Amino acid sequence: MKSGISRIGLTLFTLYLFLYGGFVLLNTFSPETMEATPFAGINVAILYGFGLIVSAFVFALLYGFLSKPTEGDK
Repeated sequence: MKSGISRIGLTLFTLYLFLYGGFVLLNTFSPETMEATPFAGINVAILYGFGLIVSAFVFALLYGFLSKPTEGDK
């Protein structure tokens, strides 16, 4: 079961790495996109940043839920 938990953790880490990499690349190569204000006067950089924080929290909850031991693991 331990390798299954490791696989879940690595998968979630990879997903987050792609999300964060997108943030960095967008900041690097298209800073004018990050300055756009699509919602309530809040720029894309702030929205994307909060999205990263929320996704990290969701991934942590998901990891905790998926890695809970079941009856057969005892």
